[in-house]
Amino acid sequence: MTCTPGSGTPTPSPTATSPTPSPTPTSPAPSPSSPAPSPTTSAPSGGGSVGTAEENEVVRLVNEERAKGGCSALAHDPQLRTAAFGHSADMAAKGYFSHTSQDGRSFMDRIRAAGFTGGSGWAENIAKGQRTPAQVMQSWMNSSGHRANIMNCKYNLIGVGVAKDSSGTLYWTQDFAAR
Repeated sequence: MTCTPGSGTPTPSPTATSPTPSPTPTSPAPSPSSPAPSPTTSAPSGGGSVGTAEENEVVRLVNEERAKGGCSALAHDPQLRTAAFGHSADMAAKGYFSHTSQDGRSFMDRIRAAGFTGGSGWAENIAKGQRTPAQVMQSWMNSSGHRANIMNCKYNLIGVGVAKDSSGTLYWTQDFAAR
């Protein structure tokens, strides 16, 4: 889903196409009976990195694309990362693929639940099956809706989460915000 800038109204976002399976909406919260995959989290560095090496590489690639388009770099936001990882882990644990959690929560609900407040716009990209940050970025950049979120110069914050299901399939989420 994406939000029309400034409106706070979610609208469906196209799914990405790629050499590997692409994004499609559906998502619930991890259940106690099937724990969500845990990422290896690196300590924040001077550059404000949070999350796994894969998540940080996605942010680097996003900022590389944004620079080509004349947009400023996005800053890592730990609350957006919490929302993004939680959604990826939930999809991986429960085997669905959607912007809407199985409990009915939207990406905006998850972002708020992670403690993010304020802001004047939000968006989310999801993907499933890509094995590397480069592959998932290629998928998103080849999809007009996902590319529009990445290249929206209004956004200045990002959180990325990646989780693996029991068969090794990766679920990717990017949450964007403007503050």
